[in-house]
Formats: sequence, structure tokens, C-alpha cells
Amino acid sequence: MEIFAGLALVLTDPNLLLAILLAAVVGMVVGATPGLTAAAAIAMLLPITFYMDPLFALAFLYVIGKSGRYGGSIAAILFNTPGTAASAATQIDGYPLARRGKAGKALKVATVSSVIGDYMGDILLIVGVGWIAALALKLGPPEYFAIYFAAFVVIGSVIGKSVLKGLASAVLGMLVAMVGLDPISGEERFTFGNFDLSNGIGLVPLMIGIFVLGEVFAQMEVRKQQVDAFETGDDDDRARNGLSWREYKPCLPHVLRGGFIGAGIGVLPGLGSAIAAFISYGEGKRRAANGEDWGKGALEGIAAPESANNAVSGPSMAPLLTLGIPGSTIGAILLGVFLIHGIQVGPTLFLTSKDLVYGLFAAGLIGIALYGLIGYFGAAFVGRLILKIPTNILYPLIFLTAFIAAYSARGSMFDVLVMICAGIGGWLMRKFDFNPAAFVIAFVLAGGAEETLRQALLMSDSGWGIFAERPFAIAFLALGLFAVAMRLRGAMKRRAMQQA
Repeated sequence: MEIFAGLALVLTDPNLLLAILLAAVVGMVVGATPGLTAAAAIAMLLPITFYMDPLFALAFLYVIGKSGRYGGSIAAILFNTPGTAASAATQIDGYPLARRGKAGKALKVATVSSVIGDYMGDILLIVGVGWIAALALKLGPPEYFAIYFAAFVVIGSVIGKSVLKGLASAVLGMLVAMVGLDPISGEERFTFGNFDLSNGIGLVPLMIGIFVLGEVFAQMEVRKQQVDAFETGDDDDRARNGLSWREYKPCLPHVLRGGFIGAGIGVLPGLGSAIAAFISYGEGKRRAANGEDWGKGALEGIAAPESANNAVSGPSMAPLLTLGIPGSTIGAILLGVFLIHGIQVGPTLFLTSKDLVYGLFAAGLIGIALYGLIGYFGAAFVGRLILKIPTNILYPLIFLTAFIAAYSARGSMFDVLVMICAGIGGWLMRKFDFNPAAFVIAFVLAGGAEETLRQALLMSDSGWGIFAERPFAIAFLALGLFAVAMRLRGAMKRRAMQQA
């Protein structure tokens, strides 16, 4: 199988193995730091990938994303502050355990469950991605545009609290992506006579601004200086902070169920690991014999969401690699890496760059093992280390790094200005409940959507009627509208219940 060739490729490259190890550590620390996200770290590191081998760059950032998802559980358990949105469900039972002096035990359960869930998701990705790619090869421009349309609508309506604000974020992302030259006629669009805008808005400064500066501005506004944390000094007390098979065995059914839930949700663009974690937690509590203990410090209440949120990681790569549609913010950044290196993402990727794809999968498998080992034995140390970093030093350092990263991409002060504007925009989006993730994903997808739409119309004598002639296109157009209708229905039900 191709995956064994990918493993051989990675294992015979010491520099690549070292990069994967470094990524596992960086992702864990970033994910465990309240106020930081793996997406922010990846956005800041994106410029350095210009000078790397494609596999080296992708593996490094991909493993940071995986390890960062897990790292969020450290902050959730120790600080009662989820390092990622996906870790909010872990916090429900993890923090009560920390209050009882069992933080080490809770961290070990989170680590083992994350590793199992992540491996389940990756194995399902490796087994199924080839079949999805083969199916995608049979699609034409009308079907691709319908898929893009469904992705825009689903991501815009599903991500975030408000359907309308999510869709507005996606539309805004598409409009910003149109700045520059028309790909067909070469005419300027939305440049307002500014020469710098004729080349369009740069992906790197935009992402750094949205994910890094926007988050820093939001954290500076909150100024949550005091972190309510519990020490993990009893690590040597095996009775309180060790983990035996007898203790973990009841967690295993919840872990396996969570792995399948996370993998299923990961394939669907826009839903994400937070939704997977809460669905797994709710389903686990419903089925648990000790359901009344959930929320008070049940080990199973940590295992279920941690398995699900990490199982999302692998399958979320399927729509990115086979269709060129990122299902998450990290996927959008990885798509940027592909574009930077001139690699066309889509079903033909498995024909032209098979070694790269399966090398990336192999790097993910190795990365899981590394963050699992480091986390099992060192998560408490990471938590103690983070507590010693004052925010009045951390955030200025991030701010400075963001400026350097934005400028270094093309050596342009205009990119720095774009980053600052994007940072203010990202902060305002968070402040008024618009969605930065939907904005960025729409920005990345807009070029491909426009291209496939124009190709579809050029190949048709019936204009827009070509979409009605393609059953697959009709199905995806209907899927997008159905997703919006269901989300609106749910929002109306919640509003009616609040008013009752």
C-alpha cells in the first residue's frame, strides 16, 4: 500500500522526523496556552514554508494542527479555560477532576483518548481518500461549482452563532478575494486606482491578521490576567494521578464511538471538531450507566469528547485533498501552502503527487505517536511552564512576530498594512459575532469557484440551465439550501423556546 511507501519516505529522513517532533511540541504548547490557537501559530509560521520542501512544510504545519487540538485539553483541565473551542466539552469533567487533585489522571485520559481518536480518523482517511479522489475525477466544472456553492453556504451557515452573520462573513470573504485583476478580461476590480491592490490581497498577511492580530486584540480587550489553575504537583502519587487499565476500560466504548462520530463530522466541511466533541459528549452521557456522574469529574466525560475532536483532524483533509475545499481554518492555511508551492489540489493530486500525499499521511501518523508520548508523560510540565509566562510579555512578542512574518512573505510594507487592517477586521468580527473562519475559507475558495462557474457557462449552450442538466450538481445545490433551511429552523425553534 502507498502508506507504507510514505512511512518509509518519512522514517528515512532525519530532518523531517525532527521537524515532526518540533511540530508536536509547538502545537501542544500553543494549544495549551489560553488565548492562542493552532491556526494562529500556523498562520505565523506560514512565511517560512516558502523556503521549505513541500512535504517538509506541509508535515510541519499539519502536525502542529493535530497536536494543537490535543493541547487545548491541557488548558481546559488545568486552567478551566479551553485552549481550543473543541476542548470546551473536555472542561466539563476535566476541571472538576483537577479540583479533586487528579489533574494528572485527567490529562492521561485526555492524551490516550486523543491518540486513539486521531488514529481512527487517520486510518479512515487513508482507506477512503483514494475512493473519493477516483469519484472526483469523474466530475466536471458544473459539479465542482455546485460543490463550491454548497461549501460556501454550509460553512457560512453552520459555523458561528448566527446564520445570517455567518453567510455575510462568507460573502465578505468572496468580495475581498475579487480584489485585483479579472482572470479572464484582465480588467481591474475593486482596486480604486491603487497599484498595490492590482495583484490582489495576499493570503499570508490576511491570515496572520485575521487569526493572530485579531485574537491578540480580542485577548487584550478581555485582559483576563488571573488564571484559576490547579497545580499538578502530585504527579508521583500513582493512586491519584496514575492511570490503570481497570480505570480506562470503561472509557473505551466512548472513545471508539467518539472516533466514528468525529471522523464522520470531519468529512463534512464547516462543522468542525467543537461540534463533534459536544455530540460525542452528549451521546456518551445518554448511553452511560453512570450518566449522573458526568459533569462532576467522570473519566468517561473526558474520553468521549477528546476522542471525537481529534478524530476530525484526518478526515477533514479529505475534501481539501480531493476537491480543493478546506473544511476548517487549518485546512485553508494548508491549502495556501499547496498554492505557494505551485501544487494543484484536487483529484489529480493523487496522480501527480502521490508520494507527497502519502508522505503527509505518514507524518500525521508519526506526529500522533509523538504528541501522545510527550503529552502522557509531560502534559503537567507544559501546564506549569505556561503558567510562568506573563501575558504582558506573551502578547507583545506575538505581535512583533506577526509583523515580521507578514513583511518577510514578500518584503512588502503594503502586506504589513493588509495584516493590520485584517487584524482590526478579525477583532471586529469576533466582537460582533461574525465569523473569521467562514471569511477566510470563502476567501480561499472564491478563485476556484469563479473559475469553475465560468468554465461551466462557457461549455454550455443553455447558460445557467447546465446546472439543471447535471444530477450531481442539482444534489449539491439542494444540499446547500437544505443546510441553510435546517439551521434557520433550529434558530427559530431556539428563539421560540426562549420566548416561551
